Amino acid sequence: MTGNVPTLLQMEGIEKSFPGVRAIKHGRLDLRRGEVLALLGENGAGKSTLIKILSGAHRPDAGHITIDGVEVTISNPLDAKHLGIAVIYQEFNLVPALSARENIFLGQERSRAGFVSHGSEHRQALELFKRVNMNIDPETPCRNLTVAQQQVVEIAKALSQNARIIVMDEPSAVLTNQEVEKLFGIIRDLKSHGIGIIYISHRLDEIFTIADRATVMRDGEYIATEPVKTLTRERLIELMVGRKLESEFPKRKAAIGEERLVVHNLRRGRAVKGVSLGLRRGEVLGLTGLVGAGRTETARMIFGADLPDEGSVSLDGRELHIRSPLDAIRNGICLLTEDRKTQGLVLGMSSRENFGLPNLPHLSRFQFVRQGEERRKFGEFIESLRIKISHQEQLAKNLSGGNQQKVVLAKWLESNSEVIMIDEPTRGIDVGAKYEIYQLMNQLAAAGKAILMISSELPEVLGMTDRVYVLDKGGIKGELKTSEASQEAIMKLAVA
Repeated sequence: MTGNVPTLLQMEGIEKSFPGVRAIKHGRLDLRRGEVLALLGENGAGKSTLIKILSGAHRPDAGHITIDGVEVTISNPLDAKHLGIAVIYQEFNLVPALSARENIFLGQERSRAGFVSHGSEHRQALELFKRVNMNIDPETPCRNLTVAQQQVVEIAKALSQNARIIVMDEPSAVLTNQEVEKLFGIIRDLKSHGIGIIYISHRLDEIFTIADRATVMRDGEYIATEPVKTLTRERLIELMVGRKLESEFPKRKAAIGEERLVVHNLRRGRAVKGVSLGLRRGEVLGLTGLVGAGRTETARMIFGADLPDEGSVSLDGRELHIRSPLDAIRNGICLLTEDRKTQGLVLGMSSRENFGLPNLPHLSRFQFVRQGEERRKFGEFIESLRIKISHQEQLAKNLSGGNQQKVVLAKWLESNSEVIMIDEPTRGIDVGAKYEIYQLMNQLAAAGKAILMISSELPEVLGMTDRVYVLDKGGIKGELKTSEASQEAIMKLAVA
């Protein structure tokens, strides 16, 4: 990608404030034809607000936008659509009950004599899917499609509207590695047709694979735009967080003690086939493998969310009889779920109330919650975990991903959990918040807690754990000391 490529989109001097908050000051972005521009920054950096201004969801207080050198006004989403701008959000804008065809042409139905021309739409949908090299039946209801297929429907919808600028917000967050590769193939094809793509992701490895340039925002301000080929991972992180991190994964001296959690021959149908493992005091133990390997299913059985067909779980030499999550909590075992938004938090409740939910027995008296005590306890965790929150009554849904994870962690620490299972601890979390989560994990291990970390991010597994079990098709294929392991060694076991 050279500097002679024509500029497709330019946003200059963008300003946007909300009551009590200045979301963007001096916002800036330029996108060239046929390039992938990574838009990066920590949560709260202003990325989402900038994209909402581009899509017409927000109107800027100041600044101007030009497309192909012509200044434009984007007052609403319809303006953006007419200008060839499409945004594919992490949570897809699809109607589950409607077919892929109906979703693609929703609001722009092909009609003849006042009747929708299903045949014409069907043929055009097939052509769109062929263009992105995907074989999808246009008449399949979207609720029956995989996440990757739903994403392709969103891309086809954008192409049907002759989009020239496509924004992809965390497009790989819930995709497998193979699906990510297919997505990258589609993106490269879109580039070849001169479409400009703004790619938002917290996964830095992807940025170096697919992006041509990277624009970094911090605290609502434009920081820099640089060619990806000139950037190092360390330099990119420094631009995003505003300081140097000595290491992406904070180092610790592991004082590993006796065995605490022992899982023996855990089985459930075809999902988990005889998993046995041991977790020691002060240890961070990794559990990894490809999607469908049985990692999450194993943790759910230990936690009592699913019941095993056979097998046993012991803690500190005592066999436990866990028939429900409540049994696990009473025995000092907790689970920070992979999907914190639907399984770890009640988004419509306040952060304080979420903190109190599993702790009501000791925060209540005569069936009434002692809110003063609840606030005091939560306040201590806000300070010790450095939770960025405007006030305790702030709704959980309005917190950043990293702070949502900290609220979940706070509620389990208050319940005196001794075994902490964390499924995908940093999914959807920016690099600065990741570092803080890693530091918290190290502190918990240093305090004698036993931590089981489930992750599909191999650098994270190697950087944070003492040992790792590799699962495949529901069974353990090997155990490695991470000090002696490599990504290649783990993958060799994962696909054995």
